[in-house]
Amino acid sequence: MSVSDEVKTSAEHHEAILEAKEAANEERQMTLLQAIRLYPKAVFWSVLLSTCIIMEGYDIVLMNSFWAQPAFSRRYGQFNAATSSYQISATWQNALGNAVTVGAIIGAFANGWFVHRYGYRPVLLVSLLSICGFVFISFFAPNAPVLLVGQFLCGIPWGVFATTAPAYASEVCPTVLRGYLTVYVNLCWALGQLISAGVQSAFANNDTQWAYRIPFAIQWAWPIPLFAILSLAPESPWFHVRTGDLGKATRMVARLSSPSKRKDARKTVEMMVHTNDLEKSLEENTSYVQCFKGIDRRRTEIACMVFAAQPLCGSAMGGTPTYFFVQAGVPQAISFKMSVGGLGIASIGTIVSWVLMSYIGRRKLYLWGLGGLAAILSIVGFISVGASRSSAGNYSQAAMMIVWLCVYYLTVGPICYAIVGEVSSTRLRGKSICLARVVYYVAKIISDVINPYMLNPTAGNWKGKTALFWSGCAFLFFIWAFFRLPETKGRTYEELDIMFAEGIPARDFADQVVDAYAEHDHAHGRRK
Repeated sequence: MSVSDEVKTSAEHHEAILEAKEAANEERQMTLLQAIRLYPKAVFWSVLLSTCIIMEGYDIVLMNSFWAQPAFSRRYGQFNAATSSYQISATWQNALGNAVTVGAIIGAFANGWFVHRYGYRPVLLVSLLSICGFVFISFFAPNAPVLLVGQFLCGIPWGVFATTAPAYASEVCPTVLRGYLTVYVNLCWALGQLISAGVQSAFANNDTQWAYRIPFAIQWAWPIPLFAILSLAPESPWFHVRTGDLGKATRMVARLSSPSKRKDARKTVEMMVHTNDLEKSLEENTSYVQCFKGIDRRRTEIACMVFAAQPLCGSAMGGTPTYFFVQAGVPQAISFKMSVGGLGIASIGTIVSWVLMSYIGRRKLYLWGLGGLAAILSIVGFISVGASRSSAGNYSQAAMMIVWLCVYYLTVGPICYAIVGEVSSTRLRGKSICLARVVYYVAKIISDVINPYMLNPTAGNWKGKTALFWSGCAFLFFIWAFFRLPETKGRTYEELDIMFAEGIPARDFADQVVDAYAEHDHAHGRRK
């Protein structure tokens, strides 16, 4: 290379850094309304892709609500003389409830590898086609073992949906929109649960096989329309930056922007390149092993723990409340209606969390949400100890669990998606989110195994006293969050990379002053 070429290359690099810094400053100063106006297509595609999560939320409530469905229990359960009714045993509740989760673990792990190689869009489209076939098995299942296989296979694409949505949302939008679109994933989860509870409530008094077959069949309503629409979705520009195809990355940024913003697509890509180069200097590779090495180990811990808290802070009881209401002594028909009302409140709570998140931040909202959940579960447990045989006591427990749903969907439920989408490095984001979701699924299996044995009348029959156990778990996560959970609100990915590299304590993240371009400015004689 000639001296003139070297000078030209150095000048081009300097210009690229200046463009990257300019893009970072513009993104940091952008308001919410400006971001929506400048990136309407990013919002549109992120919202549509996250809609896939509705299917997973729908099925989670569906299967757990079936335990209180007489027609389902008669088909797949056994007669219990003590209760003079058909019951799904605690063993089969565990097997059927966790079959989806085991499948989702496989789907999440596979997604981390396939997305890194092929991108988000092709992996998602294959998963949407797969779910269409797998629902057939559950719909026509003649017995519990076949139903188990159907639920396991359905879990694989659901694992893909659950890990793709927050990763895609965090990559296609500017910083100010990042929290809103990642939290929207949880709203889709809540809407899926609400739809499922509404369907179940409609069939609460139906004693035929259609009381459970039609709810299964409704799952076919989602995949085909979503496949047709999402086949047109743009790939994440970060994927093309990681693969070195900056031309495609620029075109994707242009597709996600408004016409007035497309001229700045190259500057945005230069900011992504700068972040990618920074992370290359901090990370050896992009394998799953790297997630547990160096500074990435701390980031993986945070992502995994905030997801693990979801099922272990009482979701096994409060997240799918119909069965708990029945066991607490509330009549079946009223239990289904209360579940619909509670999950409706949950959906509203997620929307309200957007406002709270923008003012309070991630750390405080998540931390005090855990404290509130622990307190509510303690109250439920003490009511059960003191007044478990009275009608007033039963309804009081049910009412407190609806309050639990409200607090959960205001805080821990939605905010964890924003944290997980922000805390990982951009080069390891897909794998970090997949690992975090796998930890969530493992924690869910543990909670789903423990909860039926405590709650089921054929096993522990603890009734509302089960809440005391989950209260203790929620309090332990509260202690962890106090010492280990950082504030990520309003930070660019470059700033987060630097703070983790410098080992900033979690409680100091919010006030830390960071300049990702300080070294470059100093080298060129600029003021920091």
